Amino acid sequence: MRYNAVIFDFDGTICDTGEGIMKSAKYALEAFGYEVGDYEELKYFIGPPLLITFQEKFGANAAKADELVRKFRERYTNKGVFESELYEGIKPLLAALKKDGIKLGIASSKPQDYIETLLDHFGIKSYFDVICGVTFTADCESKSSIIARCQKELDTQGNLCLMVGDKKYDIEGAKSNLIDSAGVLWGYGTKFEHIEAGAKFILDKIEDIEAVALGFYEQTEEIHGIFNGRIISVHTDDVTLVDGTQAQREVVDHPGGVAIVGLTEENEVLLVRQFRYPYKELIYEIPAGKLEKGEDIKEAGIREFREECGAVAKNFEFLGEIYPSPGYCGEIIRIFCATGLTFTQQDLDDDEYLDVIRLPFSECVAKIMSGEIKDAKTIAGILKLKELKKL
Repeated sequence: MRYNAVIFDFDGTICDTGEGIMKSAKYALEAFGYEVGDYEELKYFIGPPLLITFQEKFGANAAKADELVRKFRERYTNKGVFESELYEGIKPLLAALKKDGIKLGIASSKPQDYIETLLDHFGIKSYFDVICGVTFTADCESKSSIIARCQKELDTQGNLCLMVGDKKYDIEGAKSNLIDSAGVLWGYGTKFEHIEAGAKFILDKIEDIEAVALGFYEQTEEIHGIFNGRIISVHTDDVTLVDGTQAQREVVDHPGGVAIVGLTEENEVLLVRQFRYPYKELIYEIPAGKLEKGEDIKEAGIREFREECGAVAKNFEFLGEIYPSPGYCGEIIRIFCATGLTFTQQDLDDDEYLDVIRLPFSECVAKIMSGEIKDAKTIAGILKLKELKKL
C-alpha cells in the first residue's frame, strides 16, 4: 500500500535535539534546588511536554512545573536549541519523498517557534507542507491532538497517512487517529517500546521510511539459520509485506569487501588474473578482499592492495560502494582509486594464486565493452573512474 502523506515527529526522529533539551532541563532543575546527576540521565525529557515531565518525574506541582518550564526556556531559547544535529540521511530522504509526490508534515510537542528555527537552521523547512507544534502558552496538547491537526491540514485520509516517530507517544497518537505508524530506532525509543505501543513498522534505517511510504518495505519477523561458514552465513527470513501478507526470503550474509583501482603514472591499471572456482574460469579483476571484523574500510583497502599487488599508494580516494547481488546477498563492496604508487613484496594467502597485470586504462575499458572483463566490481570501478576523471 502506498501512502500519500507522511507525518514526522521532530525530536529524535528528524533531529537529534537531546543534548540541548537535557542540558536545559538540568539547568532549570538545579536553579530550583533539585539534585540531578549527569544531564544524559534526563532522556525522559525528550518527547513528552515539559510541564508533564517536571510533574511526573520530580513531583512538582502545576505552578512549580510552570516555573521550571520558563527556566528551561531561559537557556534553551538562546543556546540549547542549537545544540542539535540533523540525523544523517534526513535531508536526502525528504527530497526523495517530495519527488515521489508525497505530502510531508510535522506533528511535535515541541514549541512551533523552536521547530521552525531548527528547520530554517538546517535548510529543510521548504520540504514540509504542514508544521504543527505547540505554543508557549499551550504546551500540554496531547500528541493525538497534534497529529489530528496535522492530518487535517494535510487534507489526507487516515488510511493513506503514515506517522513516523521514535517514542510510544507517536505510536499511540497515530493509533488514536486510526493512522498507521512506524517506530524508528535511531532516536530515543526502543524496539520493545514500539512493539508494546503497537507500531505497524519498526525501522532501523532512515532510508526505510521511503520504502514504507511507497509500499515496498518488507519487515523481518523471524530468521531461520541454515549455514554459518568461514566467510558467509545463510538464512531464510519470514517477512511481512506492507499489505500485511507473508513471504519468505533466502539471504546470504557477507562481511563486505574493498576493491582498488590502482593507477600508475603511465595510466596503467593494476589487475589480478586468477581462477575463480564458482565460474571455473580465469578472470580479470581489480585487487579486492573482504573486510575483517571491525576493520576500517580505507585501512582494509590499503592492506589488500599491498598484499595482492605489492603496491603502496600515496593517494587513496574513495569512489563509492556497490551492491553486487542485491537479490539475495547483503554484501557491500567499497571501491577506491589508488595513485602515486610504489612497490614492495606481495603477501598472498597460502591458497591464493594470481598474476598481477598492468593494462593501459583505455585497454581495460575496451575489454569491459567487449565482454572480456566480466567482474562487476572491476567494471563499476573502472567506468566510474573514467567518468569522474574523464580518462
